[in-house]
Amino acid sequence: MNKEQQELVDEAYDNYFGNFYKLPNKFKWMKEVFYSDGNYIHHVYLMEEFINKCKTDPEFSEKWGLSIQERELSLKERYNIALPIWKEQYGPLADMMVPTNVDNTPFKIPTKLITVTYNDKTIESYDLVI
Repeated sequence: MNKEQQELVDEAYDNYFGNFYKLPNKFKWMKEVFYSDGNYIHHVYLMEEFINKCKTDPEFSEKWGLSIQERELSLKERYNIALPIWKEQYGPLADMMVPTNVDNTPFKIPTKLITVTYNDKTIESYDLVI
């Protein structure tokens, strides 16, 4: 996740956390947080739990307005990312590269697309998974 995406996630988490506690951000380091509504005691998700819940639970994700989607890039998509890099480095020889060469070059070509959406703002980034 890049810096801009992390800022969106932080904003969404501040909104989520603020619905339970009116505490400054410095209290988010706690290992367990609970909230009582008078009838029940509820577990409040910490940042990592919140992110995982948004990734895996569409209903929760929709409720808090944060969508985090990750997917593996196809070989063709990776080739399309690599081709301009190859052309810059190798010039006309780059046209002889084939998609299966994507992983056999000294260049680190991303393998995953991460899309974060919050408050109608979407940021996409690529990640290299080794």
